[in-house]
Amino acid sequence: MNSLDYDVITRALEWLRDGHQVHLFTVVQTWGSSPRLPGALLALRADGHLVGSVSGGCIEDDLADKAINQQLPKTTALMEYGVSQDEAQRFGIPCGGRLQILVEPSIAEATLLPLLNALENKQLVRRSVNLNSGHVSFKEALPGSSAGLEGEYFHNYFGPKARLLIIGANQLGVLLASMAQTLEFEVLICDPRDHVKAEWRVTGTQWIDGMPDDVIVEIKPDANTAIVAVTHDPKLDDMALLEALKCDAFYVGALGSERNQQNRRDRLLSFDLTADEVARLHGPVGLRIGSRTPAEIAIAILAEIIQVRSQQRQSASIPHRLGEDSKASSACKA
Repeated sequence: MNSLDYDVITRALEWLRDGHQVHLFTVVQTWGSSPRLPGALLALRADGHLVGSVSGGCIEDDLADKAINQQLPKTTALMEYGVSQDEAQRFGIPCGGRLQILVEPSIAEATLLPLLNALENKQLVRRSVNLNSGHVSFKEALPGSSAGLEGEYFHNYFGPKARLLIIGANQLGVLLASMAQTLEFEVLICDPRDHVKAEWRVTGTQWIDGMPDDVIVEIKPDANTAIVAVTHDPKLDDMALLEALKCDAFYVGALGSERNQQNRRDRLLSFDLTADEVARLHGPVGLRIGSRTPAEIAIAILAEIIQVRSQQRQSASIPHRLGEDSKASSACKA
């Protein structure tokens, strides 16, 4: 599955190559309750066709009408919606909500192609737009940065925002890998069983050979890495957890029932892990949503990963300064 950004960018490039005029809109800032976060994209043709989203729908309709009636800005500009309560209600923005949108009229292929290359190569890149001149520049970036304004520039980030290492290439692993790519995770797979590797078919993922504990040491998990063990084989899952729980990964989870998890915690404590390290384990893995099927379990796991990442960002556990790439944290602790 492709990320939403990838779908917007590829469609916009198709339109440009077909001779259409295309405008690009990006959410820059939000106040109060807003449907989309800074960085959300919308590509809009001059005839009103669009892909992507900057709100719940009404603002998109208004922008399409403006495009058809040639009422959009002719140069790079900022637009605001939801300034008044009446306008917020008119455009379906939650009470008190307000958002600012960057408009890039009549974009050129050169302002999008580096993004397509970065997304296809699983690289994180920063796209910077000068609000005065409209000039677009690109720079390699590190995970942990957020879209936002810096002086006369707006910076947005494209590519994998975090890594997900999945231990286990079973049916659940397949679903996790597919869904996580839509959420803009770089997906890594480890499963030492040759017959399982031979049947792996999920494109866009990186297979890493080796035993789970060695692989975790090799990839050096940082504060932008999540690790999930789903083989349901204690010999493999526990090996991964012995290293994962000592690292800086923001999330470590393992498949298994309440009883199995308690037994697993007892086993882990018998090794060199501390009680605090074992307490980091999310197990049974995933939010409690009554999931039963592999697809439902995958959704529950990814929902919990997103929840944990959001909570840690809010508490500044993943530090970053606006417009400046954060440095990756240390690797596994000795």
